[in-house]
Amino acid sequence: MNQITIQLSKEQYQCIQQIANQQKTSPEKILESKIAEWLQESQTDFNQAANYVLTKNSELYKRLV
Repeated sequence: MNQITIQLSKEQYQCIQQIANQQKTSPEKILESKIAEWLQESQTDFNQAANYVLTKNSELYKRLV
């Protein structure tokens, strides 16, 4: 597994720690989960945009072939 080290302000760390305590987990697990969600959303957004463009311009693409 790869590691990334980031700098957080004291306030940011305390906020993450508070969320982790509420969910009975570690700050690292909270951040891993949020990053995974963000990456999934980014991929989904890209796929939706690509499908929209392909559908919207499908007639033009047919004429170009």
